[in-house]
Amino acid sequence: MKFQSQTVVITGASLGLGRAIAEAFAREGAHLLLCARTPGPLEQAAQELQNAAISGQKVLWKTCDVSNEEQVKALAAYALKELGGCDVLINNAGIHGAKGPLEEVSWNEWRRTIEINLFGVILPCRSFIPLMKKAGRGKIINLSGGGATGPRPFFSAYAAAKAAVVRVTEILAEELRPHQIEVNAVAPGPINTRLVAEAVSAGPEKIGEKAYAEMLRITQGGDRPPELAAGLCLFLAGPESSGITGKLISAPWDPWPDLAAHRDELAASDIYTLRRIVPEDRGKKWESPK
Repeated sequence: MKFQSQTVVITGASLGLGRAIAEAFAREGAHLLLCARTPGPLEQAAQELQNAAISGQKVLWKTCDVSNEEQVKALAAYALKELGGCDVLINNAGIHGAKGPLEEVSWNEWRRTIEINLFGVILPCRSFIPLMKKAGRGKIINLSGGGATGPRPFFSAYAAAKAAVVRVTEILAEELRPHQIEVNAVAPGPINTRLVAEAVSAGPEKIGEKAYAEMLRITQGGDRPPELAAGLCLFLAGPESSGITGKLISAPWDPWPDLAAHRDELAASDIYTLRRIVPEDRGKKWESPK
């Protein structure tokens, strides 16, 4: 078991992808601290994983709104008290939130989407990084995905937050490199979760015909198994990914099982990062003003 005796904290862990990630780490023997905003499904998920756990393995849960600084601080304090710290932090909690044309959506809903999807990554990082620094090691995995690397019409808050998560991941990777803490982002690919169901319910009038058709396709079997993204999280949390940091890696489209063989090339390049494309990158030479 690759993660026996290690402590893994997972946000948004009661349902969907978060639950799949928790199950993957549980099978590998990790001690788990699961968090989400709704206690019922969270407690049920933790209890089911604890029932299947090996001797001595702990599966704990604590309700937490990851956009609330005090609640996140309490989560970190609980991890320190009950589990002795945190080896791996997985920031998975997220919502689609505000849907519709930017100028029409509720401003409160737009802001709330940013709070959960962006602040809900930054606040856990702020609270758990000191624990990792004290331990002299750590892994942080931020879930990114749709809208981070391309326009996502009618999901402006979600896409803006996910793009920001990738850039924060790159920044933290550089800040934490001297402390042996590696930070990466994961694009899970299309997964049939409650977020997709909510988008379909919103209808094409709110999210656009193209996005609506894509969401319907996902609900009708055009999705990827969440276990694929969970497997990438296992890879990035484990020793085989040592030296890989500051990258956005796609679970379904990148050759991540073999990335260990390319760690030196990755470290010396901007592969799997957010960068501005200039004309020369596309074989063009445009004169700049003198």
